[in-house]
Amino acid sequence: MPNPVKIVAILAARPGKTNELKALLLGMVAASRAEPGNLRWDVWQDQTDPDRFVLDEFYTDEAAVATHRETPHFKNYVGKINDLAERTPLVLDPVKVS
Repeated sequence: MPNPVKIVAILAARPGKTNELKALLLGMVAASRAEPGNLRWDVWQDQTDPDRFVLDEFYTDEAAVATHRETPHFKNYVGKINDLAERTPLVLDPVKVS
C-alpha cells in the first residue's frame, strides 16, 4: 500500500503583497482539489498575522504529488511565489503509531 504524503507550506507575504498572495492561493483551490490522488487542499490565514498563510495539502502517494507538480496551476504558482512570499515547505511522511 502506498504511503500518503502531507505537504504543509508556510507563506509569509512580502510587504504589500498580501492580497496578491491570497488571490494566487485561492485561485489554486478548485483545480488542486480536482486532481486525482488529492485528498485535501486548504488555505489557512494566521489569526495573529494576516500576512501569513498556511497551505495544508494531503495526497494519496508520491505519484499524486508528482502529478500536482506538473499541473499548469502549480507551475504558475512556482513562477510567482518567490516574488510574493517567503516560503517554508514541509513534505511529510506518516509516522507509524502502534
